[in-house]
Amino acid sequence: MTDIFYYDRLSKKEEKEKVYGHFFLKILYGNGILSRFFSLFLLPIFSKIPFLSRLYGAYQKSPISKHKVKPFIRSFEVDASEFLDPVDSFASFNDFFIRRLKPESRPMVSGNDVAALPADARYLVFPNIEKADGFWVKGKKFSLKELLQSEELAARYAQGAMVMARLCPVDYHRFHFPFQCTPGKAKLINGPLFSVNPMALKRNIEFLSENKRMMTELETRNFGKAIYLEVGATYVGCIEQTYTPGEPYAKGEEKGYFAFGGSCLILLFEPGRIEFDQDLIEHSSRKMEVRGLLGQSLGRALAPGLKSS
Repeated sequence: MTDIFYYDRLSKKEEKEKVYGHFFLKILYGNGILSRFFSLFLLPIFSKIPFLSRLYGAYQKSPISKHKVKPFIRSFEVDASEFLDPVDSFASFNDFFIRRLKPESRPMVSGNDVAALPADARYLVFPNIEKADGFWVKGKKFSLKELLQSEELAARYAQGAMVMARLCPVDYHRFHFPFQCTPGKAKLINGPLFSVNPMALKRNIEFLSENKRMMTELETRNFGKAIYLEVGATYVGCIEQTYTPGEPYAKGEEKGYFAFGGSCLILLFEPGRIEFDQDLIEHSSRKMEVRGLLGQSLGRALAPGLKSS
């Protein structure tokens, strides 16, 4: 399995990712002959049978999973001082997974014309989706039409900007609004639950447009009409929305959370509505994810009609 490296905004260094479920991912998504044999038979079972995800989810929500919390925190060096509730208060592993954080641990970037990162995640940005061909593997590009299940929306955002935020099991798994907006109702688009780890996406970028996902249209004053997608992944059969459709929300307010597993957020902007921060653009151009935290800057709003760099 190829090591995964990312640029960390806090340390300002390239870091090696410590992958949860390394052996399982290698078996299902590796390039070896044995991996391809196992993936042929096991991948459809683990990714396309909802009962298995529900069963594993039930275990993660049960009291017998509580013993995993402290070893996980130690192994992945999760900062428990940021937790809103004490570690001993978690009745299950899923309670830990959907934990809340102290507000002061994730300060929100100021300015109505500045968008914030919506979650703790590893980010890639694309100022022009039309030019994003081969962002994981040269010559391979997922279908915007398939992702959105709408020709009209696909046409609207075809030359717009895109953000991909990959959440790992070690991350805080609540997601938030990146700017002031009025969200519509979340639409469920059902599908399997393939991994969104880079190794899996290099195997098949279409996993992003096949997986179970929820899509919400956002009306904003400064960023035009945007789309917010939550994409489930292996053992993430549950995407919970905690917001109220049609109500106005401030930047940083919670939208929802993922239950156990890795997962992914995708944001879409109309053409000429956002200019991403330079560090995100520079590293994304090299296919290097940037690890950022909820509330850090994503980019600045552009006047309608202007093009981002």
